[in-house]
Amino acid sequence: MSKIQELLRQGRYEELWQMGCGFIDLNMEQFMAIQKRLLLEQIELLSNCELGRKLMRGAMPETVEEFREQVPLTTYTDYCPELLERREDVLPVKPVMWMHTSGRSVEYSAGKSTTVKWVPLSSQSYHELARIMLGCGIFATCKEKGDASALKKKRPKYLYAVAARPYASGTFAYIGQNEVAGESLPPLDEAEKLSFEARIQLGFRQALSRGLDYFFGLSTVLIVVGERISQQSRTVDISSFLLQPRALFRLANGLAKSKLAHRPMLPSDLWSVKAIMGSGADSSIFKTRIKELWGRCPLEVYAGTEGGVYATQTWDYDGMTFIPSLNFFEFIPEAERFKWQLDHDYQPKTVLLDEIKAGECYEVVITNFHGGIMTRYRLGDVVRITSLRNGKLGINIPQMVFEGRADDLIDITGFGRLTEKIIWQAIENTSIPYADWTVSKETIEGKPMLHLYLELRDNYIASERGVATAVYEQLVKLDDEYEYNIYRAYGTPEAVLGVKPVKVTLLPQGAFDNYMAQRQAEGADLAHVKPPHINPSDRVLSLLGAKVKAVPEVEVTVEAEAVTRR
Repeated sequence: MSKIQELLRQGRYEELWQMGCGFIDLNMEQFMAIQKRLLLEQIELLSNCELGRKLMRGAMPETVEEFREQVPLTTYTDYCPELLERREDVLPVKPVMWMHTSGRSVEYSAGKSTTVKWVPLSSQSYHELARIMLGCGIFATCKEKGDASALKKKRPKYLYAVAARPYASGTFAYIGQNEVAGESLPPLDEAEKLSFEARIQLGFRQALSRGLDYFFGLSTVLIVVGERISQQSRTVDISSFLLQPRALFRLANGLAKSKLAHRPMLPSDLWSVKAIMGSGADSSIFKTRIKELWGRCPLEVYAGTEGGVYATQTWDYDGMTFIPSLNFFEFIPEAERFKWQLDHDYQPKTVLLDEIKAGECYEVVITNFHGGIMTRYRLGDVVRITSLRNGKLGINIPQMVFEGRADDLIDITGFGRLTEKIIWQAIENTSIPYADWTVSKETIEGKPMLHLYLELRDNYIASERGVATAVYEQLVKLDDEYEYNIYRAYGTPEAVLGVKPVKVTLLPQGAFDNYMAQRQAEGADLAHVKPPHINPSDRVLSLLGAKVKAVPEVEVTVEAEAVTRR
């Protein structure tokens, strides 16, 4: 029995709050003291292993300052071939398990047709992750500081709507069941063997009888699952539940609620979930839609395969608070990142959490604690610091929001850099019903354009020019409202170029479903793989039904998993 389960059994809820949520009581000095102490322990572990010495390039730092001066920043290429081969003999400690996410294979696999990014998880990190996940679950249910009353529910049930192990999201689900005493629907050993479609269908039927307490996953998946459950509930054969009175009552009650509201049945008509946790660049964009479907706003969590959970919202559902105990944080300021973009031999300078500035954007760099291996590792994520503290809740740790991937930026004639999040928000703000989208920067008639490929839904009729105008107008409004500096001092691109730099191609109905079906036939997990939103390859566009000049016969595109991250 884990320490968490033992405390739950004894009803020691104050201790559980302190275990999972106590970090919000730290001041900045205390936060940095934890960071530096754990980093010094990690440096010693790295110095005593083969891969650690390779990453540190022969340096033997004895202080945090020497570590940052002498050890170079790394990307996944620096960990190859050791991590791709899952060599445990070169690591600081023997891992308790391995996780993987996907990556663009050409970056580090010497031209192999396909690969994934493998990352080891140490035993100590495994147990620390369990504590943090406990805290996130408490934050998602509590109404005030110290409120851990939701933990009184024995064996809370959650729908298995994530990519199965060894993906990070599936690993989090495994930890949730085995360390935090949650119960997966379908059961974990069964869910991991089923396809995404099959486990959602089976989990739905089981949840009708047994109830549903928690729900977590990528925010887009939360919406997809919610909409599919809504569809299933309308077509379900009630007679098949005659021997399951609880399920029959739940369906009848849900149907009555939806009839009174004059709308189709929603998941919120069937269950009153206690908490929803979501991650990904789309979390803040889709929180209203998730609440419509599920009856609760999702708690946003910033997480990833390479370092677990980095930050989380608390019970005010505002900015995310950094977590001190899993990774050492460094931040590359925008100016330093742009210098590196001009000269990849340049080593960007970093700042620490107590040196960042409110309102600024930074690329995140992490060093794993507890015998992990990622060392001064560039996650490729860009975050924006919204404030240096949460004054409303008395949290004296900087607050952040996830902006997007550092490599998923589209620069339109230098007027500003459009992120996935900005483009997505602009599309949402048009209120045009759509299934999904992807976008690339293209030169059309000699002028740089944002080319949006969009699939409409609900038989909505619109012209490509009309959609382009609507999206462009929302980009301008977003710049005014949030000061993203999309257009800067030169005025709008329209004023300088003489045209609105947005072109839209409407994709055929079912384009994204057909794409996903093809990927599923190749063995992909639908909870994980989808077309990239930014700069898709010609092959991806061709599979979506868009006309492209030429499509290579062999081209592998593997999208990275965002677990907040992505």
